[in-house]
Amino acid sequence: MNVLAIDGALGAFSAAIAVDGSIVAARGQPGNVALELGLSMVGEVVEQARIAPARLDRLAVGIGPGSFTGLRIAIAYAKSLAQAWACPLVPLSSFDLLEFGRELDPVLTVVVGRPGVISARYRAGGATRRASGFTAETLAAVLPEDDAPLSVVGASKDVLAALAERGSIVHSLDPLVTPPAAAAAALLAASREPAPNPHGVRADYGELPAAKVPELRRAR
Repeated sequence: MNVLAIDGALGAFSAAIAVDGSIVAARGQPGNVALELGLSMVGEVVEQARIAPARLDRLAVGIGPGSFTGLRIAIAYAKSLAQAWACPLVPLSSFDLLEFGRELDPVLTVVVGRPGVISARYRAGGATRRASGFTAETLAAVLPEDDAPLSVVGASKDVLAALAERGSIVHSLDPLVTPPAAAAAALLAASREPAPNPHGVRADYGELPAAKVPELRRAR
């Protein structure tokens, strides 16, 4: 199976192609570069893999949570390419991409947002809890009260510090696949069901962007 995957949610824009379960081409660029470099990076991995769009069996895209701007742009690209190439589109969670290749239980997976804000998913024994918001409040919402050891994927230093303040015993892990998002998505998509149509793919922002509500002036 030939899969092209793109992602803009996890702090970078990345693109990758997998052929029968192996990555044959991948590019990643950190920062908010999706608009300027995104499509050219997709073209580069397609050229490097020497796979014409007509030979692609699936497209895959990370749907978040994660960067608002990168996420919106990556999904827009993926939808447009899926329609233009008549190719099924597979939406994939950032949590699943970060955990890809590991069998962990219990596991806390963290997507870092703006400073002091995270999205977190905790899985243990088949149960799942998820929350987004300020770091301490989010950890309190998803983690059990006991101090049993747990694996943590994707946590930044401030999140690890917050876990230490809670007295949690953690084993911090990095994603196994690099570039973590697109390459993991290309490999994972072969085992997931595509969306019924590209229009059905929606972004999962995790939390609403920071905004200041304007004051309404009273008419005199």
